[in-house]
Amino acid sequence: MNASAPPSPAATVLSLAQLLQQQPPTPPPCLVEPGLLPPQGILFVGGEPKVGKSLLVANLALSLAAGSDRLGFPVPAPRRVLVCQFELPIPQFVSRLATMRRALGSAADQNLFLDTRATGHLPSAPQGLQHFLCAAQTAAAHVIVLDPLYSTHDQDENDTRAMAALCQALLRLRDVSGAALIVVHHVRKSINRHEIGSAFRGSSALHAVGDSYLLLTRPSPQLPNLELRFQFRYAAPQPPCLLELNPHTLWFSSAGTVPAKTAPSRKVETTDVSQALASRGGQLRYNQLREEIMQRTKCSKRTAQLAITQASQQGLILQVDGQYRLPR
Repeated sequence: MNASAPPSPAATVLSLAQLLQQQPPTPPPCLVEPGLLPPQGILFVGGEPKVGKSLLVANLALSLAAGSDRLGFPVPAPRRVLVCQFELPIPQFVSRLATMRRALGSAADQNLFLDTRATGHLPSAPQGLQHFLCAAQTAAAHVIVLDPLYSTHDQDENDTRAMAALCQALLRLRDVSGAALIVVHHVRKSINRHEIGSAFRGSSALHAVGDSYLLLTRPSPQLPNLELRFQFRYAAPQPPCLLELNPHTLWFSSAGTVPAKTAPSRKVETTDVSQALASRGGQLRYNQLREEIMQRTKCSKRTAQLAITQASQQGLILQVDGQYRLPR
């Protein structure tokens, strides 16, 4: 038979008994625990522009290559990692890796590889896909990093058919190379707090193809810490955590858990204002009345101020000589 001929159906259609014989006695461990990156899994890492996605993924790539837990997630064994990044010039990216490397020594040196000719090749095109498959084979990669996704295609990300084709290219790259994928991608401009996988920019096809999702956000412009949220297909959910970046080492580290959200204050009625005034003798200065309302109703300062204004407009309280009092 011709060696290039496609396999017969008998060679590709297997019974459950045959599949169980091929199955290892114990499932292989995840490349990053707990369930963050399964073998041949696809992990999407997202966030707004300039939030630190690429730095976080570079940390993860070095941790995988060194077999060390530097981000709070166990890495059971060193892995060969191929980085295909399309944004920074090669010397600048290598300088970034060299800065991070100081924290690890030489542990990752023989396992981390960089595709220096990645730019211009599109996995969604046959020739581009072949380029990345050859690079993965050369590196004998267990993990392939694509950073960012939008540089790997020339399609409309809001076109479902185009994104479905791109996802098929990602699956083809994963299946033929036998490697897991870490894909960096942007999120939509407006997302709610509970979105993770569905927050990624483009078609819902991207949400369907991934096994795990990391979403990096900045909870407040005034705070230096970032919030990392998780969504796993094959593992228990993880609570969000806070990260802080060391600008000298370029490594993220844990900054604790995300504080629980306080319950929203209830609506303050105008009757609450008159009752607060009556409880203090029927006459208070503005600040005293506002504080009394806040203590009684557990509302915000802004809510108390609005309630006082509304009660004044309705004639439920009067302002005389800089003090508020009840009508006689």
